[in-house]
Amino acid sequence: MARIRPLMILPPVIFVALAGMFYFGMQREDPDQLPSTLAGKQAPPVALTPLGDLPGFDDAALRDGQIKLVNFWASWCAPCRVEHPNLTALSEQEGVPIYGVNYKDQPENARAFLAELGNPYVATGADRQGRMAINWGLYGVPETYVIDGAGQVLLRFAGPLTQRVIREQIAPVIDAARQGG
Repeated sequence: MARIRPLMILPPVIFVALAGMFYFGMQREDPDQLPSTLAGKQAPPVALTPLGDLPGFDDAALRDGQIKLVNFWASWCAPCRVEHPNLTALSEQEGVPIYGVNYKDQPENARAFLAELGNPYVATGADRQGRMAINWGLYGVPETYVIDGAGQVLLRFAGPLTQRVIREQIAPVIDAARQGG
């Protein structure tokens, strides 16, 4: 009678384990979207320095009773330039206040970016060292968070906000929050 060696069992066990991981990984709602540990939790502290004479914001602004967006951006970020008109339109059409966090940028470059493209932010500040970004779990810029009036993170979107993303992902969350659900 042939003896089963432990090394003979190892490859099929590894295969089954990997197949299971791949299967469950594919079951996520949007496989292109990175997971967020903040969804459903309070937004982390706001720790920003002023960006010139632009209005700044703090923790209290995130808990003012209004639904809002927090958008991490930088002047050196090409996708941030692409999403900028969509942020402006979202702010104007939906009436959603957008708070900007300028990420690891030179203040003069950030101000020039806003002077050139317009400023969709009700308030903005600089995260020159990236400390706030670390606390928020930022993967890169641009990245946007939908925050409810109590300061709870409802949604995190990594990447530029396109019209499709706004229509299919951001607006439904905003609408649901406005309706109390």
